Amino acid sequence: MSENDAVSRRGLLRAAAGAGAAAGAAGATTGTAAAQSEMADFGSHLSGVDGGTEDLRGNSEVTVQVGASGNGGSLAFSPAGIWVDPGTTVIWEWTGEGGGHNVETVDGPASLGSETVSESGFTYEFEFTEDHAGITNYQCGPHSALGMLGAVAVGGDVPTKEVGGGGGSGGPPAIPDSAKTLGLATFVAMVSTLAFALFFLKYGGDYEDYEDAG
Repeated sequence: MSENDAVSRRGLLRAAAGAGAAAGAAGATTGTAAAQSEMADFGSHLSGVDGGTEDLRGNSEVTVQVGASGNGGSLAFSPAGIWVDPGTTVIWEWTGEGGGHNVETVDGPASLGSETVSESGFTYEFEFTEDHAGITNYQCGPHSALGMLGAVAVGGDVPTKEVGGGGGSGGPPAIPDSAKTLGLATFVAMVSTLAFALFFLKYGGDYEDYEDAG
């Protein structure tokens, strides 16, 4: 065996360790990025309120249930907080549960004001335009003290917060298929690198041993 063909076991171990560390770091970074998501921050208005929040941007029309289960009865808007694009029409649809409800603005750029209705299937619609950019907080007047509150965030210029995936719906973070594929490929690459190192540790020569033998 020539000096140029000799393999340094210590050098190979260092390379394998470096590759493994890099692969592990890449996998951790991918996992962190996949678990993170951004949601409009509705602040204290929806603090402790049932109904959840959803990022519904990309839809031209969305529906919010009025009289959904929550807040100790059928006293919730569902979703309570929504994030939409300008030009989106929001339809509030009554479930018929929890008594008479309405939709009325508490503060914000949009002026919401429906009748107080208890009938199932009743709807109230409002188109949010560029003029309504920002966050509009609203309530059910008869049940606001019980936590029947809602909010609509419109456009990209709103305060946001980082949530653990799922758009703040309360479920575990959703990891995209692309992230899963990258993670698997990283693991395979790391195992292959270590297997390659072990093979040469067992069957390859060592440059220092080669010099001593010469």
